[in-house]
Amino acid sequence: MNHDHDHPHPHGPEPGHAPAPGEDAGSLALEAALRSSFVIVKVAMVAMVFLFFGSGFFTVGPQQQAVILRFGKPVGAGQQALLGAGLHWAFPYPIDERVIIPITEVQKVSSTVGWYYQTAEQQAAGEDVPAGQSLEPGRDGYVITADQNIIHVKATLYYHIDDPLRYVFDFTSASNTVQNALDNALLYSAARFNVDDILLLDQPGFKDAVRQRAADLTDRQRMGITIDNCEVDHTAPQRLKADFDRVEAAREKRNQLLEEAKSYENQVLSRAGASAVTITNLAVAERDNYVKSLKAEARRFTELLPQYQKYPNLFAQLKLAEAMSGILTNVQDKIYLPEREDGKPRELRLMLNREPPEQKPAANP
Repeated sequence: MNHDHDHPHPHGPEPGHAPAPGEDAGSLALEAALRSSFVIVKVAMVAMVFLFFGSGFFTVGPQQQAVILRFGKPVGAGQQALLGAGLHWAFPYPIDERVIIPITEVQKVSSTVGWYYQTAEQQAAGEDVPAGQSLEPGRDGYVITADQNIIHVKATLYYHIDDPLRYVFDFTSASNTVQNALDNALLYSAARFNVDDILLLDQPGFKDAVRQRAADLTDRQRMGITIDNCEVDHTAPQRLKADFDRVEAAREKRNQLLEEAKSYENQVLSRAGASAVTITNLAVAERDNYVKSLKAEARRFTELLPQYQKYPNLFAQLKLAEAMSGILTNVQDKIYLPEREDGKPRELRLMLNREPPEQKPAANP
């Protein structure tokens, strides 16, 4: 009995060995195909290993940092766990997990806790919803002001991350925590401002109050962020918007009248000031001229005083004659009697013709 025929060689016929008469060509083809498949499987497995480890390469952008979590725990301690910009490698998931953190990119959260209900399409288009009969507390948001009025406010907070490790690992959802702080800031600040201040008189003050409250809350929770800006929008309830608009129009009219009155006041004060300056200047000039004339008279008197002291009678007669010449300028006949040296009065006798003068006959032509 031929045992080789009953039990063929497990690895097929040896090279150069002719198949036995009982061996068919199909078995040989199957054996060759299996051998090729094993080679392909080995190559594919090697390729998969390379692909598996090659997928661990990742890039961190210039405005980003990254943290590698190995089985849920950061690789490294403190700041050493942060990876900077460039190419890095980590074990593929599920061994390692890569967390990319935008450190300089501005993040933003929005709060509509105090805003009326809008659909996504209305929010994108900036459309106002029609005013209803009243607010629906389960759907519409609102805030209550310090003077117990209801208005709508919403805000958008912009911030950037200062401490990536604290922002990522100390909070389950840091952005939701920031939004909660913004919601609190809107409600808290609105309760400390009157409705007129929020809507008209002190809009910048209300905006700063919301921003400061949000910053205080995030700092208190040590979130590792810095707030850059805060945009606040506010409006009266839709149902009362027309009434608020009339009040605002009346206030604008009042302010306009006050501005016109202030302008008129400035004009009157300006004219009065100019008149006062003119009158003051004239008075000062008149005073200066009067003082100059007095000084000139005093100087002239001082110069004449020695002459008077030397010849008083002669000086008096000269001055009297000078004065009388001015007084009697338009008198036709002048008769002047000076005092006598002995002090006795002089006597003057005038012969006046009382008869009218004879008229001369007119000359013949």
